[in-house]
Amino acid sequence: MVDESVMQGNFLTPVNVASALFFESAPELFRRVHRELRPRAPVPDIAVEYKRFANANSDVRLDGGAIRVRISDLLESAPAPVTEALAHILLGKLYRKPAARQYVHRYRLYLNRKDVRRQIGVVRRTRGRKAHAGPQGLVHDLEQIFEEMNARYFGGMMARPALGWSHVRSRTRLGHFDPSHNMIVISRIFDDARSPRLALEYVMYHEMLHLQYPVDHSGARRCVHTKEFKAHEKLFPQFREARALLRKLS
Repeated sequence: MVDESVMQGNFLTPVNVASALFFESAPELFRRVHRELRPRAPVPDIAVEYKRFANANSDVRLDGGAIRVRISDLLESAPAPVTEALAHILLGKLYRKPAARQYVHRYRLYLNRKDVRRQIGVVRRTRGRKAHAGPQGLVHDLEQIFEEMNARYFGGMMARPALGWSHVRSRTRLGHFDPSHNMIVISRIFDDARSPRLALEYVMYHEMLHLQYPVDHSGARRCVHTKEFKAHEKLFPQFREARALLRKLS
């Protein structure tokens, strides 16, 4: 539990420390959290800088005995308690001490706010580049696959997003939908005459469901596959057979 008290004369006053939190600079805040996590260790030099990342990413590292923290500029205007939570998460990661649940919960709640998600989406679109090799592969055309699945399972009513093959033949990330770029990327491993077409169709169907059932951000932990998503996914005619094929791939 964080000690939210400061000395006033001979008395600890939690209210004053709670307000003092809002006047700390980022380095001061990180130094205080460091003292809380390692009370017997000297506090090293801690430098905190905000960077123009393409997402709400942050990292921490030891550099010659000093701690260097890089935080996405998306979080530069975050409330002080959110920065405090991030400090617990990053310094905990540095010293291999998992952050207390309350800090993880607080940080996730902030990232799941609608205004923050909207800002992250804008930054990802403007700063980030989506690496892909276009929809036309050596064997399969993803646009054709999409339209076939659209007509067969969605009544032809789903608007087609951008489509592309991954640059690598990934066996772990078989496909993903990126809402910021409105794009489905499929692993190059399926662009092979030896790869079962059923597996490719199922992966495309799965990613198309993400267009219909957006991620649920209503809580601290986002839910990518909602109950409605999972129920619709099981309507795929050869659901079990397709899943078995994917297990063999991975």
